[in-house]
Amino acid sequence: MKFKSVVLGLGLASATAAASFADTWSIAVTDVEGMERLQIEWGPFKEALEEATGETFEFFAVNSRTAAAEALRGETVDFVVSGPAEYVVINKLTDATPLIGLGRPDYHCAIITRADSGINTMQDLVGKTVAFGDIGSTSNMLCPMQVLADHGVDPVSDIEKIHTSRNIAHEALKNGDVDAIGSNAGSWLNVRNAETDLPYGFFKMIGRSGDLPNDMIMVGAHVPAEAAALVQTSILENKDMIIAGITAHEENDKYVGMDLVAIEDSAYDYVRSMYSNAGYPQFDNFIGD
Repeated sequence: MKFKSVVLGLGLASATAAASFADTWSIAVTDVEGMERLQIEWGPFKEALEEATGETFEFFAVNSRTAAAEALRGETVDFVVSGPAEYVVINKLTDATPLIGLGRPDYHCAIITRADSGINTMQDLVGKTVAFGDIGSTSNMLCPMQVLADHGVDPVSDIEKIHTSRNIAHEALKNGDVDAIGSNAGSWLNVRNAETDLPYGFFKMIGRSGDLPNDMIMVGAHVPAEAAALVQTSILENKDMIIAGITAHEENDKYVGMDLVAIEDSAYDYVRSMYSNAGYPQFDNFIGD
């Protein structure tokens, strides 16, 4: 459902946002399928968002990233919570723009090998087998491939790559079935720290990225700029309440310690470079779909 009322202007400010709109905004989360999960995992966020803005929001369930893009293009969803890789494609397809960055702490990727592998630099991986996570994942595929490219190794032609789950990749590395893994660094450390039969020094990181661009709340191109600005201002002025809503459910533990920041499209140019180095220079479709 789209707004039918007239935006009265920024002069009313977020404190009187409730007087600016009469209808309901719709919001989707790209990696949560089904209305029940949305309500359980993101319900506290929606409640906080409504309190902060004075507006009414309703969930719009999507079963894929493509469905989210189509809903934005069809103007049946107004805001979408998404990751960096998804945003780059959705922006290309729909002209949606980032509104609020969900600043995840320690959000970076790494290339990991066994300490006894004899592999000490990225160049040592040429001709070797590297396991990555889900196809299209920002931190488990695109980012580690970019790290390789940053060190002069072509992730398309210089290595043998496979895709599997993080736990399976870790076991394969432990058993010597792959030479390295590319992974979200924090998530892999959680797996490594759960090891009971190996010392920490059994593995080593030979490269890592800088912190990745933020997950975000993006806004559809059809939403009036004044309305988007009001929502953005309201969120930033009430960030503690919004953060508490996002992190209320354990499924969102990756956001514990987060900050909320205003962001612009240019922050995602590094992700566009990731797509190009992974062999997808057009970034106009979702890898793996």
